[in-house]
Amino acid sequence: MYASKQILEMVEQALASLPYDRKPEGLYDPVRYVLSLGGKRIRPVLMLMGYNLYRDDVESIIMPALGLETYHNYTLLHDDLMDRADVRRGHPTVHRKWNENAAILSGDSMLVLAYQRMAQCDPALLPQVMELFTETALEIGEGQQYDIEFETRNDVTEDEYIEMIRLKTSVLLACALKLGAILAGAPAKDADVLYEFGEQIGLAFQLQDDYLDVYGDFKTFGKRIGGDILCNKKTYMLINAQLLADDAQRAELESWLAATDYVEEEKIKAITHLYDEIGIPQVARQKIEYYYSLAEKSLAKVSLPTEKKQLLWEYAQKMLNRQS
Repeated sequence: MYASKQILEMVEQALASLPYDRKPEGLYDPVRYVLSLGGKRIRPVLMLMGYNLYRDDVESIIMPALGLETYHNYTLLHDDLMDRADVRRGHPTVHRKWNENAAILSGDSMLVLAYQRMAQCDPALLPQVMELFTETALEIGEGQQYDIEFETRNDVTEDEYIEMIRLKTSVLLACALKLGAILAGAPAKDADVLYEFGEQIGLAFQLQDDYLDVYGDFKTFGKRIGGDILCNKKTYMLINAQLLADDAQRAELESWLAATDYVEEEKIKAITHLYDEIGIPQVARQKIEYYYSLAEKSLAKVSLPTEKKQLLWEYAQKMLNRQS
């Protein structure tokens, strides 16, 4: 079996060798740029690792795996435009480096390229692959719309938020693992359990992303720290802060949320201090641990020897910066 590092190298080499010989270059240069910015390549790696649980010829599905990565980066390109984000992975976002029109049009082309690459699989499995991929793409759009609607609501519940991040983030990780299993001819039950495992790891991963947006380091996180705070994003952190704050803390928090004239660093510092007072870091870490534990139980149900699943489990731990 391949270690995750070997699979990642395989993905990077394949991405770097993708030809962009269509014209005009102004349409495809941003696509090439986005896919060259690096990142963890979690989705194609998970897809290939899911396949590798059952078969060794992982190179045979490298193009559909690149389709998944292309799709993921398409969503990031448009997310950055909607969020007016200036930086992605330490580099200017497409709408900053080029312009908004380029971000929209090149993003649209990335979506088409994602489907073109995904379709390069076993023709006998194509209907099943496309059904799962299309359903996932629709769910991700639904999750993004919920996220947008939450921006203007002050009554978002924890359950609503968890469902939103399940749709926006988790289902693509789940899809990656299940696609790998499907293409490898795995038992249907295993494919379903791997989907479940991916969902749970995805929830833990997104909750950790929320946490790192406040408590992370720019050099390793790749995005501005406090971005969610500045745009009043309804995160697990904010929802629980509003729920658990005392009257004085809630009043201060609501004052910052309503403010339109402020120094950005002061707002980030003040709300982070409130989170610390309320105990939000501990609450967030407990929820991350909850989904991590569920994922461990799901993986145990996959009908393979424990040692066969070890590399996948180690990769999941690495995703969450876990030591054990």
